Amino acid sequence: MTLALDIFRALADATRLRILALLRTMELSVGELAQVLGQSQPRVSRHVKILCDAGIAERRKEGSWVFVALGSGATVGPVIGALDQWAAIEPDHWAVADAARLAAVRADRAASAASWFEANAGQWDAIRSLHIAESEVEAAISAVLGDTSIGQLIDIGTGTGRMLELFAGRAEQALGIDRSSEMLRLARAKLSERGVANAELRQADLYALPLGDGGADVAIIHHVLHFAQQPGAAIAEAARVLGPGGRLLIADFAAHDREELRTKDGHTRLGFADDQMATWFAAAGLAPARIETLGGGELTVKLWLARKVGPVVKEVRAA
Repeated sequence: MTLALDIFRALADATRLRILALLRTMELSVGELAQVLGQSQPRVSRHVKILCDAGIAERRKEGSWVFVALGSGATVGPVIGALDQWAAIEPDHWAVADAARLAAVRADRAASAASWFEANAGQWDAIRSLHIAESEVEAAISAVLGDTSIGQLIDIGTGTGRMLELFAGRAEQALGIDRSSEMLRLARAKLSERGVANAELRQADLYALPLGDGGADVAIIHHVLHFAQQPGAAIAEAARVLGPGGRLLIADFAAHDREELRTKDGHTRLGFADDQMATWFAAAGLAPARIETLGGGELTVKLWLARKVGPVVKEVRAA
């Protein structure tokens, strides 16, 4: 009874119902919610606190930003079911307007990120090596993948094609995708120079990969996820193209507080925690298989390996 009272009290406000609807679309920062709702951040923060206290939402601080996501399915599921039933009787006039404003916010961020990538394509490999020697990361990735044949490889956010350069030779087929035409131009030149003949490059979005369901055996997301507005959606899309037992390897930063990287290097997220990654894996039908930690630089790099649920999964091993 107490939980029900907390939930109904928390939802007895139009703004909080709008926040719930927005969070069903994607995880959002408090600033993004304020922009969509047209309200001040302190006011939105108060609404978010009430939703979190009732278990309807969850907050996670990341540098100076606070990201908000839906609470557990056990708590939120019945609420969403009821709201959907009521919406069929009386449509929510705020929903269309809020969805349009959210799309505009996302479009602005995507355009800003695209401009940054185009401007920095020529020094991309150097940028990736700023915080830990890339040779160490590459050696660790190779060790995690092992020396067996890869099958169909997809490198998501291939940049200048370095992962394809390293691993396409062990794959039957290799595909690199990137949104940036300038990155792909550099990747084509680089792979041609290195004699990599079995790698295909396509311009595509990490949220809409040009592969059918179950078409890949290995997917790599190498220092790309911290640029993603929707990391969970990117992981789910990578999982979609993996066949049963297929492997997803993510190389990215551990959670940190280097706020200046948002503006200086275009980072959207300040690294990731293991439990956060595990939540996204579970939602995407992936089972954690291995975790490696690579310290020694200004930032810590982590490797997260997961398998598409199906064959036997290795135990998690933290380095």
